[in-house]
Amino acid sequence: MTKFTDLNLNPKVLKAIDEAGYETPTPIQAGAIPPALEGKDVLGIAQTGTGKTASFTLPMITLLARGRARARMPRSLVLCPTRELAAQVAENFDTYTKHLKLTKALLIGGVSFKEQDRLIDKGVDVLIATPGRLLDHFERGKLLLTGVQIMVVDEADRMLDMGFIPDIERIFSLTPFTRQTLFFSATMAPEIERITNTFLSAPARIEVARQATTSETIEQAVVLFKGSRKDREASEKRKLLRALIDAEGDRCTNAILFCNRKMDVDIVAKSLKKYGYDAAPIHGDLDQSQRTKTLDDFRAGTLRFLVASDVAARGLDVPSVSHVFNFDVPSHAEDYVHRIGRTGRAGRDGKAIMICVPRDEKNLADVEALVQREIPRIDNPIATSTPEAAPSAPAPVTAPEEAPAPRKTRSRRKKPAPAEAAPQAAAAPNESPAEAAVPAPAAPPQTPEAKAPRQEPRTRRGKSEPGNPVIGLGDHLPGFIEFSFRERSAQG
Repeated sequence: MTKFTDLNLNPKVLKAIDEAGYETPTPIQAGAIPPALEGKDVLGIAQTGTGKTASFTLPMITLLARGRARARMPRSLVLCPTRELAAQVAENFDTYTKHLKLTKALLIGGVSFKEQDRLIDKGVDVLIATPGRLLDHFERGKLLLTGVQIMVVDEADRMLDMGFIPDIERIFSLTPFTRQTLFFSATMAPEIERITNTFLSAPARIEVARQATTSETIEQAVVLFKGSRKDREASEKRKLLRALIDAEGDRCTNAILFCNRKMDVDIVAKSLKKYGYDAAPIHGDLDQSQRTKTLDDFRAGTLRFLVASDVAARGLDVPSVSHVFNFDVPSHAEDYVHRIGRTGRAGRDGKAIMICVPRDEKNLADVEALVQREIPRIDNPIATSTPEAAPSAPAPVTAPEEAPAPRKTRSRRKKPAPAEAAPQAAAAPNESPAEAAVPAPAAPPQTPEAKAPRQEPRTRRGKSEPGNPVIGLGDHLPGFIEFSFRERSAQG
């Protein structure tokens, strides 16, 4: 079995790897690091969670250990689709360069240009950026890319989904032709293949088989949940999560709870703390010091519940996680395999429970198609334990005195015809509820004369509806008009 010590990495990098607790590289790392160290272009095809970040970070640090940075001219460039992933790469860089004097700058949104400009002016060895923010700095004249020796494109498939491909092509054109390119993607869509054919030179292709299987030591389950009302769904879903945790009892020694959105990470963590659960959030928007402390507490066992986003939990290695709770069904099916892989490690038993709302059923189907098995459904513990959550019986007949009074309005609409008021009159105040429940006998059919006014609806101020003009007096002709003046005089 290949070890990191066999990969010809810088001794100071190996020391940092050892201190981080790693000995054996993942398949993508073992395949990508040797050609990268030789200066070759690399095309890595691997899913999230396979260790791609270290597969380009480690050789890049080793190659950059010799030389020094120049002002406004970074020596290497790492492009990431999101701020969270860029921050994750920056963390890896800090971890593996602790014994080397290499500098970095992180160019992402949400940080002031002034601070980023100051770092670039000093000169950096590694520039980690999202495409949009990088081009902003370039167009302001604060950055030159002519000194880039190594360029990394990470998560190219997500770049494609987010519409960054034109920006990537432009950035490629701003870098030297002689650069070394390390290109990583989970899939090879035609557009991505076109880019690799255009900008990579005889790359070493390393493809890791798609991780589509889950460990047999992990017990999986899903709860199908639908809120009573749309405005109550979120709170009821959090209540369900607490019930699922309680149902596991002492078997749940610690757990990672995954949410799709950073906002939900904060809300779920706050809700759990409110109800007495030892929980803390972790996502890309938190301060680095806070994230580090939270992870350290979880590893040490002083924190029981870690509420996390996918990106923030990436690289987290805790061998004894008893449970994984998916508060949301992941948007990408591969993320499900990655999430639940946090439990059931080293031959231990683990359990993964997921909550699925109706709008996530398609994502659930994608997950089951990927893992090639149906995830067992379990009952909602709230619905089975509380009588108010049982299937609703037919509503009892409301007594007349309990019926809400009609609300008065300023509408000028005509009052309903007598026939329309009949059902209400059937339930008179002096009747019993049982009597009121008996349907009133059908009203006798009305004569055409009675229906005539309703057949000619009129708007306010007596005006007729468009398309139904009334000529003269309409269908109704008063009888006296049929008499002549002399006949009417004679009658008078």
